[in-house]
Amino acid sequence: MVERYSPNDPIQTPLFLYHSSYGEHKHALPTFRSSCNSPVYFSDYWSALKDINGFNENSTFLGSRNVRYIKGNADSFGGNFSIKKRFSYFDHPVVDGIEVPCGFFKRFPISRSDRIAMENCKGLVVISAIFNDHDKIRQPKGLGKETPYSVCFYMFVDDVTLKELQYHNLISTTIEENSVGVWRIVKVEKENLYENSAMNGVIPKYLVHRLFPNSKYSIWVDAKMQLVVDPFLLIHSLIVMEDVDMAISRHPFYVHTMEEAMATARWKKWWDVDGLKKQMEQYCENGLQPWTPEKPYPSDVPDSAIILRKHSVANNLFSCLLFNELEGFNPRDQLPFAYVRDLMNPKLKLNMFDVEVFEQVAVEYRHNLKNDGANSSKVMPKKIKRATSEFLVNGTSSKCGSYLLKMWGESQD
Repeated sequence: MVERYSPNDPIQTPLFLYHSSYGEHKHALPTFRSSCNSPVYFSDYWSALKDINGFNENSTFLGSRNVRYIKGNADSFGGNFSIKKRFSYFDHPVVDGIEVPCGFFKRFPISRSDRIAMENCKGLVVISAIFNDHDKIRQPKGLGKETPYSVCFYMFVDDVTLKELQYHNLISTTIEENSVGVWRIVKVEKENLYENSAMNGVIPKYLVHRLFPNSKYSIWVDAKMQLVVDPFLLIHSLIVMEDVDMAISRHPFYVHTMEEAMATARWKKWWDVDGLKKQMEQYCENGLQPWTPEKPYPSDVPDSAIILRKHSVANNLFSCLLFNELEGFNPRDQLPFAYVRDLMNPKLKLNMFDVEVFEQVAVEYRHNLKNDGANSSKVMPKKIKRATSEFLVNGTSSKCGSYLLKMWGESQD
């Protein structure tokens, strides 16, 4: 039996009191875990805290110094490089002087005070984002006594979300710097970024090492998730003890990238099905192989709602390369995951942990249901753009074969 962990001296009282109208904890999704036994072992809180703080003080992290970023101005935040140009950056010898595109070809529109505070975060940072009031702010549970003072918690929001927070009297309308519980609220002027809110969300999700250039570790948490295990324990157990660059849950249902692509088309998670087909065809032509047991990873498809990172060379490069794919095609980050992971160099040391671990460390809630917002017709047309049969007939579909034919067929249902 795996030993259960009870956090040492965790904060048990609520971190923040919400007005009942805000509906902080509505519509939690049931867990699939059938046992009370913990699927992951956590060290003693104080031991984990001492280890990570020691690593931070004595570490010679070279991630930011060995991955240099292309500077300049462009029409889009990520530079909008061609797939051929993006692929040319996958092989990145660890030497100074080689630069890769990694966003910030337009200014990230946040306040100067927020920018300075983010640069001063030098240890572990936990980040999340809410755009178009698509989720509620949920406070993490099970925090150790030192965690609120030692970990940076940042929530990125747009003006729509900010107005809702002000409406519920959760933040002030008269001061620039606001917090809700442990979360520092950072307003992002999304009009200067992408029309698609999901694409704006992947900026803090995948470019956290650039927004927090002096941080050593980070945890991304989708706003639909609520952490119930202390961040120090998560990093210590899933990153430090495993000696990896990144830890992420494997998908509960899919193993092959093409399965996720077909589900994206089937459930209309992205409106341009023809674009999805072309994306998969490009990946197949550039070397993406279906998952097999011979791969050193248990799956090609992650559940990216929670991502734990050590800001190493390989992790920072992976994050840059994946972000470029998201701008090049669409913000569905599970689709380019295996493509970037398998073909990049240096290789990413990855811990793809079991779904049971994911369900042990967080609670998932439903998104807010709205008629406008992230799925507005301006960004996601109500009429889905179906895949065209001409692409299969005239295109180079041999690499993806029956998968693409199936995707096209299911997009017509």
